[in-house]
Amino acid sequence: MEYKKLLKTLVEKAIIPEEQLAKIATYEQTKPFSVHWELRTFLYVGITLLGAGLGVVIYENIDSIGHNVLIGLIVLAFLGCLYYAFKHRKPFTWDEVIETEKLDDFALLGACVMFLTLEGYLQYQYNVFGTRYGLAAFLPAVLFFFLAYRFDHRGVLSMAITAFASWVGVNIAPIKLWQQKNFSTADITHISIVLGVVLILMGGLSEYKNWKKHFSFTYFIFGFNIAFVATLAGLFQFDMKLVYLLVMAVLSYGSIWYARRAQSYLFMLMGVIYGYIAITYWIFQAEWIERLDFTLYMFYFMASAVGIVVFLINIKQMIGLKK
Repeated sequence: MEYKKLLKTLVEKAIIPEEQLAKIATYEQTKPFSVHWELRTFLYVGITLLGAGLGVVIYENIDSIGHNVLIGLIVLAFLGCLYYAFKHRKPFTWDEVIETEKLDDFALLGACVMFLTLEGYLQYQYNVFGTRYGLAAFLPAVLFFFLAYRFDHRGVLSMAITAFASWVGVNIAPIKLWQQKNFSTADITHISIVLGVVLILMGGLSEYKNWKKHFSFTYFIFGFNIAFVATLAGLFQFDMKLVYLLVMAVLSYGSIWYARRAQSYLFMLMGVIYGYIAITYWIFQAEWIERLDFTLYMFYFMASAVGIVVFLINIKQMIGLKK
């Protein structure tokens, strides 16, 4: 094992005595093994399966159980999970809350899943929202944002951002359709880019104002991915390719800048990979490229391969982990 080689090296260099070596080796062999993350993973999977199982039970037993009974059971489950979460809630703070051993965060996730199940069931069976689909997406977004900040839960924050994006998709997009009478996928692309930028700004505001600063990563990961994918869609499908390329350049620069600031491999890779895809497409879709020799095509991809190798070798230095 690695620690045995390390201990042997320390003894050979007279950094620690042999008596200390025996004690450290005994401790390493007998220390308890943590299954914290394994248990958390099983709990998250269990909550997800619970939501799916409720849907199957409702579908298969709707005639024998009755709608009111099922709704009552879902409401009780929702209130029970929410009660447990509030009972064990921690004092509110804008800083990160240190986790405890209690299951309040899993109860909170369960409450959110129950709320979505209840809302979907009421809409399917009783059409309580009618055609106001924006309201059906807006309510969970507001509730989940409140719960995420109150309980300092990044999982619920992800659900809130997803609900917010759904509200933008089903509410703002139809408004443009009604106003312009000429709705196209370009409108969805532009709305998606704006949505991504808004989420990035919300992440930046969280860091700048220190409002749940640790939430900024979640905002950034959603915001940059949405904006990157939407910009690529615009670059591939529509005119004004230079404009989309400039937007991509700004996004890539922002992602790389944040990667260096936060020392994050993920955002460095996002900025480089999305930017590479955009610049490669822009180069090869140009009309003048057809007049070039096939050798130049091969040279470009060979140079790109060399660039990737250099990038991977120096990525630690690029993000500031190694000087």
